[in-house]
Amino acid sequence: MKVLVTGSSGFIGGYVVNELLKNGYKVTGIDNYSKYGKIDKSHDTHPNFTFINCDAKDTDVLTNLLIDCDHFIALAASIGGISYFHEYSYDLISENMKLMAASFDAAVKRYTSPKNKLKKITVLSSSMIYESTDIWPSKEDDEFKIPPPFSTYGFSKLAVHYFAKGAFDQYKLPYTIINPFNCVGIGEEKAIGESRVMDGNIQLAMSHVIPDLCQKVLKGQYPLHILGNGKQIRHYTYGGDLAKAIMLSLENENAINESFNISTNKGHTVYELAKLIWKKAKIDKPFKVKYMSGFRYDVQKRVPDTSKAKKLLGFEATTKLEDVLDEIILWISDRIKAGKI
Repeated sequence: MKVLVTGSSGFIGGYVVNELLKNGYKVTGIDNYSKYGKIDKSHDTHPNFTFINCDAKDTDVLTNLLIDCDHFIALAASIGGISYFHEYSYDLISENMKLMAASFDAAVKRYTSPKNKLKKITVLSSSMIYESTDIWPSKEDDEFKIPPPFSTYGFSKLAVHYFAKGAFDQYKLPYTIINPFNCVGIGEEKAIGESRVMDGNIQLAMSHVIPDLCQKVLKGQYPLHILGNGKQIRHYTYGGDLAKAIMLSLENENAINESFNISTNKGHTVYELAKLIWKKAKIDKPFKVKYMSGFRYDVQKRVPDTSKAKKLLGFEATTKLEDVLDEIILWISDRIKAGKI
């Protein structure tokens, strides 16, 4: 089986490509390094991996690369930390719509061609499609029953669902949509062009809560600054678990024309998260926090219903946040020593 993956050098892309290669797939990865710059990945030299440096908005290139592919995983997207939502509100929606249009245009052209091998398109959405909900836990298809997202990023991810439904209605292109909740892990860098956001005397690493809290703790900020009231609820999902879910959905007939929330079942408040990081970093001071002004689009509650993925895919995210943090804290520590954060 051969798979085309756009955004293969990204944070999630790294986990997905590794999972596919581990399970015997041949993978062609596309990235133009526009988000982080060039980053070496552990799979770069794998015999079943081919990398192409190009823009995922180039429909002709995508169409040609899909000629001998069984699957197409569209991961490429414009996204940074939460500061990105505010500073690049137009660019986010403009870029993401172009990326989605190019992906679906290429998939439709290949799927409707006489010598087609493509089975379906698998595309990444986001828990931000539920940004405006007041009903929890959030279930798949709730996005069509609640008000649209407030942020342009959330709206661009909601559009993914309409692209998929439109392509199937008109061209019968099969699809699977994945809605990840707060994917975490190692390998994420500060996005190029992301604003310089200061929190006290420390510059935020990438405006994502876990790496930012980790670096503030490791750099000795005291008391530890928390953006917002600390009561925001998140379900943090390990990148390796997300990649496994995507891989499992490729050949599963139950995944055809379905969307799936991929997440752990256990939620944490930001305060609980901060306290856990403090404990794991073994800081020799009593835990103490200071609450700071948060961002406008900092959703206060994200709680997923994950029963559909368990029922149709046989998938559950099993990696505990406590275990992921050990890996992330070590990685952030190394990045600080190397002067990267």
